[in-house]
Amino acid sequence: MSQVPADLRFTWRHEWVRLEADGTVTVGISHHAQNALGDTVFIEFPEIGTVAVAGEPISSIESTNAASDIYAPVGGKVVQVNTVGSLLVLLNSDPYAAWLFRLEPSDGNELDSLDLLDAAGYKEAFGE
Repeated sequence: MSQVPADLRFTWRHEWVRLEADGTVTVGISHHAQNALGDTVFIEFPEIGTVAVAGEPISSIESTNAASDIYAPVGGKVVQVNTVGSLLVLLNSDPYAAWLFRLEPSDGNELDSLDLLDAAGYKEAFGE
């Protein structure tokens, strides 16, 4: 069982979301998702400037077991992607430290209106 950071919120598709002080939204995948996928071998990042639609695929991830889409938790513009060379290693060992991309939400209040789970709710729902 992993430690689920209390400052994160989660989609039902296992993306984690963190609202940053500057209003951007950082997105990653949960330990549950990483565990189901197996060792990640490739990430297709969205291009900076891409306009994301909430609930729609924006990126994909490939592992030794499967390939899966990453969904945008909110609508907005991609402002940063995490291209750190050791990202795949970190994602496989500590997915909560390995963010994938950051969005600038088109509606600053959208995050509050989404059906996101807090850390306790995510642990309860998925046994993490």
